[in-house]
Amino acid sequence: MMGRRTSRLIKPVRGWSEDLPDPEEEQRVYPRLIRVNEINDVWMEIPRYVNHGWCGQWLAGFIGMFCIGLFILIDISVGLYSKESFSTSAMPFIPLIFLTFWIIRTVLFSARGAPIRFNRKQQKVYVYEQQRSLWPWARWPVTIKVFDWADIQGERVEMSGHADWGHRVYCAVCRPGTYQVVDRFVLTWTVGSIHDVYGLWSACCQYMQGKAVSDKPLRTDTPPDWTPFRTVRWPEDMDKASRAVPEWSIK
Repeated sequence: MMGRRTSRLIKPVRGWSEDLPDPEEEQRVYPRLIRVNEINDVWMEIPRYVNHGWCGQWLAGFIGMFCIGLFILIDISVGLYSKESFSTSAMPFIPLIFLTFWIIRTVLFSARGAPIRFNRKQQKVYVYEQQRSLWPWARWPVTIKVFDWADIQGERVEMSGHADWGHRVYCAVCRPGTYQVVDRFVLTWTVGSIHDVYGLWSACCQYMQGKAVSDKPLRTDTPPDWTPFRTVRWPEDMDKASRAVPEWSIK
Protein backbone atom coordinates (compact mmCIF):
# COMPACT_ATOMS: atom_id res chain seq x y z
CA MET A 1 0.00 0.00 0.00
CA MET A 2 2.29 2.69 -1.30
CA GLY A 3 1.81 6.11 0.27
CA ARG A 4 1.15 5.10 3.90
CA ARG A 5 3.17 6.97 6.50
CA THR A 6 3.33 4.01 8.87
CA SER A 7 3.76 0.34 8.13
CA ARG A 8 0.87 -2.10 8.44
CA LEU A 9 3.39 -4.71 9.62
CA ILE A 10 4.28 -5.62 13.19
CA LYS A 11 7.32 -5.08 13.25
CA PRO A 12 8.50 -3.25 10.10
CA VAL A 13 11.99 -3.60 8.68
CA ARG A 14 14.70 -1.31 10.02
CA GLY A 15 14.83 1.88 7.95
CA TRP A 16 11.32 1.23 6.55
CA SER A 17 10.24 3.59 3.76
CA GLU A 18 6.95 2.07 2.57
CA ASP A 19 4.84 -1.04 2.28
CA LEU A 20 4.53 -2.40 -1.22
CA PRO A 21 1.12 -3.41 -2.62
CA ASP A 22 -0.46 -6.58 -1.27
CA PRO A 23 0.64 -9.61 -3.34
CA GLU A 24 -2.95 -10.50 -4.18
CA GLU A 25 -3.89 -7.02 -5.37
CA GLU A 26 -4.10 -5.98 -9.00
CA GLN A 27 -0.64 -4.55 -9.62
CA ARG A 28 -0.65 -1.04 -11.09
CA VAL A 29 3.04 -0.93 -12.05
CA TYR A 30 4.26 -2.56 -15.26
CA PRO A 31 5.97 -5.84 -14.26
CA ARG A 32 9.63 -6.03 -15.18
CA LEU A 33 12.26 -8.34 -13.72
CA ILE A 34 15.68 -6.81 -13.05
CA ARG A 35 17.54 -10.09 -13.60
CA VAL A 36 16.29 -13.64 -14.09
CA ASN A 37 18.01 -17.02 -14.21
CA GLU A 38 15.01 -19.05 -15.33
CA ILE A 39 11.31 -18.47 -15.87
CA ASN A 40 8.70 -20.94 -17.08
CA ASP A 41 5.11 -21.90 -16.36
CA VAL A 42 6.00 -23.68 -13.11
CA TRP A 43 8.86 -21.83 -11.44
CA MET A 44 10.97 -18.72 -11.70
CA GLU A 45 14.44 -18.07 -10.27
CA ILE A 46 15.85 -14.59 -9.74
CA PRO A 47 19.39 -13.84 -8.49
CA ARG A 48 20.19 -11.39 -5.71
CA TYR A 49 23.50 -9.70 -6.44
CA VAL A 50 25.15 -7.51 -3.83
CA ASN A 51 26.43 -4.63 -5.93
CA HIS A 52 28.65 -2.80 -3.45
CA GLY A 53 31.69 -3.48 -1.29
CA TRP A 54 33.45 -5.95 -3.58
CA CYS A 55 36.19 -3.58 -4.78
CA GLY A 56 37.06 -2.77 -1.17
CA GLN A 57 37.20 -6.45 -0.23
CA TRP A 58 39.41 -7.34 -3.20
CA LEU A 59 41.73 -4.46 -2.30
CA ALA A 60 41.84 -5.46 1.37
CA GLY A 61 42.61 -9.05 0.39
CA PHE A 62 45.51 -8.05 -1.86
CA ILE A 63 46.91 -5.68 0.77
CA GLY A 64 46.70 -8.42 3.41
CA MET A 65 48.47 -10.93 1.16
CA PHE A 66 51.15 -8.36 0.34
CA CYS A 67 51.77 -7.65 4.04
CA ILE A 68 51.98 -11.35 4.89
CA GLY A 69 54.40 -11.98 2.01
CA LEU A 70 56.50 -8.97 3.00
CA PHE A 71 56.67 -10.18 6.59
CA ILE A 72 57.88 -13.64 5.51
CA LEU A 73 60.43 -12.13 3.11
CA ILE A 74 61.85 -9.78 5.74
CA ASP A 75 61.94 -12.52 8.36
CA ILE A 76 63.92 -14.78 6.05
CA SER A 77 66.17 -12.08 4.62
CA VAL A 78 67.46 -10.91 7.99
CA GLY A 79 68.44 -14.48 8.88
CA LEU A 80 66.01 -14.86 11.75
CA TYR A 81 64.21 -17.88 10.38
CA SER A 82 63.90 -20.86 12.66
CA LYS A 83 60.89 -22.67 13.97
CA GLU A 84 61.10 -20.90 17.32
CA SER A 85 61.90 -17.38 16.10
CA PHE A 86 59.42 -17.55 13.23
CA SER A 87 56.63 -18.68 15.54
CA THR A 88 57.39 -15.86 17.97
CA SER A 89 57.66 -13.13 15.36
CA ALA A 90 54.51 -14.35 13.56
CA MET A 91 52.26 -14.02 16.62
CA PRO A 92 51.27 -10.35 15.97
CA PHE A 93 50.39 -11.26 12.38
CA ILE A 94 48.01 -14.11 13.19
CA PRO A 95 44.88 -11.88 13.24
CA LEU A 96 45.97 -10.40 9.89
CA ILE A 97 46.44 -13.90 8.44
CA PHE A 98 43.00 -15.02 9.60
CA LEU A 99 41.32 -11.84 8.31
CA THR A 100 43.09 -12.04 4.95
CA PHE A 101 42.11 -15.66 4.37
CA TRP A 102 38.51 -14.87 5.34
CA ILE A 103 38.37 -11.95 2.88
CA ILE A 104 39.91 -14.00 0.05
CA ARG A 105 37.50 -16.84 0.69
CA THR A 106 34.59 -14.40 0.72
CA VAL A 107 35.43 -12.73 -2.58
CA LEU A 108 36.10 -16.05 -4.30
CA PHE A 109 33.62 -18.51 -2.80
CA SER A 110 30.68 -16.75 -1.14
CA ALA A 111 27.38 -17.43 -2.91
CA ARG A 112 27.06 -14.92 -5.75
CA GLY A 113 23.55 -13.83 -6.54
CA ALA A 114 22.07 -16.16 -3.89
CA PRO A 115 18.79 -16.89 -5.69
CA ILE A 116 15.12 -17.12 -4.86
CA ARG A 117 12.78 -19.56 -6.58
CA PHE A 118 9.08 -18.85 -6.93
CA ASN A 119 6.98 -21.95 -7.61
CA ARG A 120 3.56 -20.71 -8.67
CA LYS A 121 2.04 -24.18 -8.89
CA GLN A 122 2.91 -24.80 -5.24
CA GLN A 123 2.50 -21.12 -4.23
CA LYS A 124 5.77 -21.41 -2.33
CA VAL A 125 9.01 -19.43 -2.26
CA TYR A 126 12.43 -21.07 -1.83
CA VAL A 127 15.16 -18.77 -0.52
CA TYR A 128 18.81 -19.77 -0.95
CA GLU A 129 20.95 -18.69 2.02
CA GLN A 130 24.60 -19.39 2.78
CA GLN A 131 25.62 -19.42 6.43
CA ARG A 132 29.09 -17.89 6.64
CA SER A 133 31.32 -18.28 9.68
CA LEU A 134 34.02 -15.89 10.86
CA TRP A 135 36.34 -18.89 11.09
CA PRO A 136 37.94 -18.92 7.61
CA TRP A 137 38.34 -22.71 7.42
CA ALA A 138 34.87 -23.69 8.63
CA ARG A 139 32.16 -25.05 6.32
CA TRP A 140 29.72 -22.51 4.95
CA PRO A 141 26.53 -24.58 4.80
CA VAL A 142 23.63 -23.77 2.51
CA THR A 143 20.15 -23.37 3.97
CA ILE A 144 16.99 -23.28 1.87
CA LYS A 145 14.12 -21.48 3.58
CA VAL A 146 10.65 -22.34 2.31
CA PHE A 147 7.70 -19.97 2.73
CA ASP A 148 4.09 -19.79 1.62
CA TRP A 149 3.61 -16.93 -0.81
CA ALA A 150 0.31 -16.05 0.92
CA ASP A 151 2.26 -15.10 4.08
CA ILE A 152 4.63 -12.65 2.38
CA GLN A 153 4.42 -8.85 2.30
CA GLY A 154 6.80 -6.49 0.50
CA GLU A 155 8.71 -3.58 2.07
CA ARG A 156 10.92 -0.94 0.51
CA VAL A 157 13.91 0.64 2.24
CA GLU A 158 15.66 3.70 0.87
CA MET A 159 19.42 3.39 1.38
CA SER A 160 21.45 6.57 1.68
CA GLY A 161 24.96 5.35 2.50
CA HIS A 162 27.99 6.60 0.58
CA ALA A 163 28.66 3.19 -1.01
CA ASP A 164 25.11 1.81 -0.85
CA TRP A 165 22.66 4.30 -2.27
CA GLY A 166 19.27 3.49 -3.74
CA HIS A 167 16.33 1.23 -2.92
CA ARG A 168 16.14 -2.24 -1.44
CA VAL A 169 13.16 -4.60 -1.20
CA TYR A 170 12.55 -6.95 1.70
CA CYS A 171 9.97 -9.69 1.96
CA ALA A 172 8.39 -9.93 5.41
CA VAL A 173 7.05 -13.38 6.29
CA CYS A 174 3.99 -13.06 8.52
CA ARG A 175 1.96 -15.44 10.63
CA PRO A 176 -0.89 -16.76 8.46
CA GLY A 177 -3.74 -14.28 8.27
CA THR A 178 -1.88 -11.56 10.21
CA TYR A 179 0.73 -8.84 9.77
CA GLN A 180 2.88 -10.22 12.60
CA VAL A 181 6.37 -10.65 11.09
CA VAL A 182 8.17 -13.90 11.98
CA ASP A 183 10.96 -13.85 9.40
CA ARG A 184 12.33 -11.66 6.63
CA PHE A 185 14.56 -11.97 3.57
CA VAL A 186 15.96 -9.66 0.91
CA LEU A 187 14.21 -9.75 -2.45
CA THR A 188 16.75 -7.46 -4.10
CA TRP A 189 19.80 -5.66 -2.81
CA THR A 190 20.16 -1.97 -3.52
CA VAL A 191 18.89 -0.73 -6.89
CA GLY A 192 19.32 2.85 -8.07
CA SER A 193 15.89 3.38 -9.61
CA ILE A 194 12.74 3.23 -7.52
CA HIS A 195 10.78 2.34 -10.68
CA ASP A 196 12.91 -0.79 -11.09
CA VAL A 197 12.07 -2.10 -7.61
CA TYR A 198 8.38 -1.34 -8.13
CA GLY A 199 8.53 -3.25 -11.42
CA LEU A 200 10.31 -6.19 -9.77
CA TRP A 201 7.72 -6.48 -7.00
CA SER A 202 4.93 -6.23 -9.54
CA ALA A 203 6.54 -8.97 -11.65
CA CYS A 204 6.84 -11.34 -8.70
CA CYS A 205 3.24 -10.73 -7.67
CA GLN A 206 1.85 -11.16 -11.17
CA TYR A 207 3.90 -14.29 -11.76
CA MET A 208 2.54 -15.88 -8.57
CA GLN A 209 -0.97 -14.78 -9.58
CA GLY A 210 -0.56 -16.91 -12.70
CA LYS A 211 -0.29 -13.96 -15.08
CA ALA A 212 2.21 -13.50 -17.88
CA VAL A 213 5.57 -11.92 -17.03
CA SER A 214 8.22 -11.07 -19.64
CA ASP A 215 11.33 -13.23 -19.68
CA LYS A 216 13.37 -10.23 -20.89
CA PRO A 217 14.93 -8.65 -17.78
CA LEU A 218 16.28 -5.13 -17.45
CA ARG A 219 19.85 -6.33 -16.84
CA THR A 220 21.79 -9.06 -18.64
CA ASP A 221 25.34 -7.81 -18.01
CA THR A 222 27.87 -9.51 -15.74
CA PRO A 223 27.45 -8.12 -12.22
CA PRO A 224 30.39 -6.43 -10.45
CA ASP A 225 30.77 -9.26 -7.90
CA TRP A 226 32.11 -11.67 -10.54
CA THR A 227 34.12 -14.71 -9.46
CA PRO A 228 35.66 -17.49 -11.60
CA PHE A 229 34.03 -20.19 -9.44
CA ARG A 230 30.52 -21.61 -9.38
CA THR A 231 29.30 -20.53 -5.96
CA VAL A 232 25.60 -21.46 -5.99
CA ARG A 233 24.83 -25.17 -5.63
CA TRP A 234 21.29 -26.14 -4.70
CA PRO A 235 21.06 -29.23 -2.48
CA GLU A 236 19.74 -32.00 -4.70
CA ASP A 237 16.56 -32.62 -2.71
CA MET A 238 15.63 -28.94 -2.54
CA ASP A 239 16.53 -28.43 -6.18
CA LYS A 240 13.94 -31.05 -7.13
CA ALA A 241 11.36 -29.89 -4.60
CA SER A 242 11.56 -26.24 -5.69
CA ARG A 243 10.91 -27.18 -9.34
CA ALA A 244 8.24 -29.82 -8.72
CA VAL A 245 4.60 -29.64 -9.76
CA PRO A 246 2.27 -30.76 -6.96
CA GLU A 247 0.07 -33.72 -7.84
CA TRP A 248 -3.15 -31.88 -7.04
CA SER A 249 -2.37 -29.26 -9.70
CA ILE A 250 -1.92 -31.81 -12.50
CA LYS A 251 -5.05 -32.13 -14.56
